[in-house]
Amino acid sequence: MSTKTIKTLLVKNDTIYLDAYEDHYNKRLKIEDFRGNIDHIIQCIEDWSKQPHIEKVIIKSRKDHVTSLMERGFLLEASIPGYFLGGEGYFLCKYKHVDRYNSDKWCEEDSILESVWKKRKQKDIFLDSNLTLRVAEVTDAKALSGFYKNVFPIYPVPIEDPNYIMEQIHSNTVFMLIEEKENGEIIAAASAAINDSYSNAEITDCATSPTKRKGGYMNFLIRALEAELVKRQIYSSYSIARALSFGMNAVLHNLDYTYKGRLKNNCYIFDKIEDMNVWSKNLSIMDAQKPAPNAEK
Repeated sequence: MSTKTIKTLLVKNDTIYLDAYEDHYNKRLKIEDFRGNIDHIIQCIEDWSKQPHIEKVIIKSRKDHVTSLMERGFLLEASIPGYFLGGEGYFLCKYKHVDRYNSDKWCEEDSILESVWKKRKQKDIFLDSNLTLRVAEVTDAKALSGFYKNVFPIYPVPIEDPNYIMEQIHSNTVFMLIEEKENGEIIAAASAAINDSYSNAEITDCATSPTKRKGGYMNFLIRALEAELVKRQIYSSYSIARALSFGMNAVLHNLDYTYKGRLKNNCYIFDKIEDMNVWSKNLSIMDAQKPAPNAEK
């Protein structure tokens, strides 16, 4: 059984609706949605967060409740336009331990962002003819899990488990991969986790084999995922990238995503707990005449 377990928390009564989960591996409490009496909601969240394994609380809030949450000590760290069926979503956080609050890489991450913003965007690139870009199927789960295990020593979800990938595909997550035609080896992959309830999608699980980097493959994968999302009338796309990764943040900037904030000490990824940058894009204003990338020039 995976150690990356979560515990779903749901409260529905006469005064509140509260949908949340405990992320034991990343030592955080995440509030996915809430409605009703804000005082009762905050009290419930505070009660849950008293458990010793909770180091950080993350609340996804609509605009109406941002001020109330800030008045109770929550810090606004990021936002995503269009997250709630076209309405903006806000990420507010509170920390239970000073070590989880402090980030000694913050200024370095600011410098990386400055370098990203100065980088000239590249649009017209082509995929090599010896590569195939396609949507992953359930039968690719084992190969994908092996690929991700080799790329990420540490990852916040059990993506090294083929059963997890199969569950994600069945739960409306679209995986896109690039493989070599000659041997079928996966060299890059990414996914779009679709939230049907609120018509948004997170671009995530972005990875390239260490020996195949600097080929621009992530640009192809994300553009292909965006095309799939538009087909499904999903227009709010966002991604949460390692703040220390120049490459991934540069890819998102190149694809016209907008930086919307940074989640401090958000999750365990790569080789430690890290800050994560939030980027968003309105897919409804994409160039409709520009075709999705493919393996042919």
